[in-house]
Amino acid sequence: MSFFEKGPPFGNDAHLTRLIDDLNVGFWEYNSVSKEVKWSAGFYSILGYQPNEIDSSAQVFFEHLLYYQDKPVFFNALHQSRLNQNPPPISIRLLTKKDGYQWFESTVKKQDDGYTDTVYGLLINVNTYKQQSIASAGSQFTQHEAFKIARLGNWEINTLTPTAITLSAQVYDIYDIQNHLQLNVEEFISFFEPPYRPLLQQAIDSAIQFCHPFDADLLLRSAKNNLLWLKVKGVPVIDDYGRCIAVKGIVQDIDSEKRKLLKLEQSVNLLTDQNRRLQNFAYIVSHNLRSHTGNLQFMVNLFEQTEEEEERNEIFSHLKTISDSLNLTIEHLNEIVKIQTEITNERKLVELEPLFKNIRSALKNNIESINAIVEYDFSQCTEISYIPAYMESILQNLLTNSLKYYHPGRQPVIQCYTLKENNHIYLIFEDNGLGIDLARHGDKIFGMYRTFHRHADARGIGLFITRNQVEALGGTISVESTVNVGTKFTIKLV
Repeated sequence: MSFFEKGPPFGNDAHLTRLIDDLNVGFWEYNSVSKEVKWSAGFYSILGYQPNEIDSSAQVFFEHLLYYQDKPVFFNALHQSRLNQNPPPISIRLLTKKDGYQWFESTVKKQDDGYTDTVYGLLINVNTYKQQSIASAGSQFTQHEAFKIARLGNWEINTLTPTAITLSAQVYDIYDIQNHLQLNVEEFISFFEPPYRPLLQQAIDSAIQFCHPFDADLLLRSAKNNLLWLKVKGVPVIDDYGRCIAVKGIVQDIDSEKRKLLKLEQSVNLLTDQNRRLQNFAYIVSHNLRSHTGNLQFMVNLFEQTEEEEERNEIFSHLKTISDSLNLTIEHLNEIVKIQTEITNERKLVELEPLFKNIRSALKNNIESINAIVEYDFSQCTEISYIPAYMESILQNLLTNSLKYYHPGRQPVIQCYTLKENNHIYLIFEDNGLGIDLARHGDKIFGMYRTFHRHADARGIGLFITRNQVEALGGTISVESTVNVGTKFTIKLV
């Protein structure tokens, strides 16, 4: 049944009925007692039908037009209206004649005459808006997921309220805090490590005052104490007068990539330093070999020209001295070459205390001759994965140096121990010996053939070898020393 057949449907207001029909909206009415259903001409029209082309019945509506998944929504709205609960407009899908299912917004009201059990409503085609909303929601979901996967969040500062900052949910995830907490700019910056806070504050101030964008890699400590490298970008938003009205930016977790880059830079610097020192070593060896061969040639020529037996014996003794010196230089060269060949050896678990005790026993005579006290404590790190020959050489060189350069005015005390700090393991070697004038020799202390004290056994090769061995395995060595007080070597093993 339609309004066309039964005349004016409500309040005998024919003008209102025609007006509704012209608005491209559909009007429907349903009496739950008589089961009578009425549809306006607009109802047929927005579904693509001619009036009376399909029956205006509850069965046609529910079984043919209404999408099955939307039936609970519609029934619930009907139920609420009959209870006078004034339900909000609902979105439902109805089958049109030519365009398949489309979205409609429907109101459901109960006729308020106090006598009839009739409900009525309007249908408006909202398919285009609904499709756009669905597409927008899908786009937002895709964007949210992309930001989540990329560990990327955004932030915004309005210059009218420069102490406040708006953060996306991803920023809260990166900071490891609940997103109901409202942070201000100062609190946002406070999560970064102290050296980076003034940099970020200055960058934000510069963006607001001078419209300068910024891009910086900063180290953040999250609420769960995780250290993360973040890329922080900020771009000023400028009005028609060239003034900054807001700063918008992003933060992105780049921790993995940043740490790889830092490690790569460290390796490049190490290789560059090693190449420089090896080149320097080659120059020194070449110079020394030329010196030895030149002296040998001179002495051989002199020997051939001399006929006196006594002079020949003296020349021969010089030849022997030069030969010994040449042999020593070649031994040094061999030790340096061994560092490069042994670096490919497999690392093994080295127990520090037994190794150090063996070295101390081997140097027992040297220790007792000067009444030195040699102490050790490897409790913080008892063993380490290292090339055993390197570790033995490092300990032996440092202990030998401490014994060799003891202070004659006091009993020598030598201490060797390990430390664990920030996931690194350090080997410390310190003594109360002669000390080194670092202001004078600091840049040469690990150089080849560099000696800083007059000692008969000083060769200036031990620390050069030690540094090469430590750095070959990715470690570092540093020295602190005061003349007539003592020397402390700190080796970062890993």
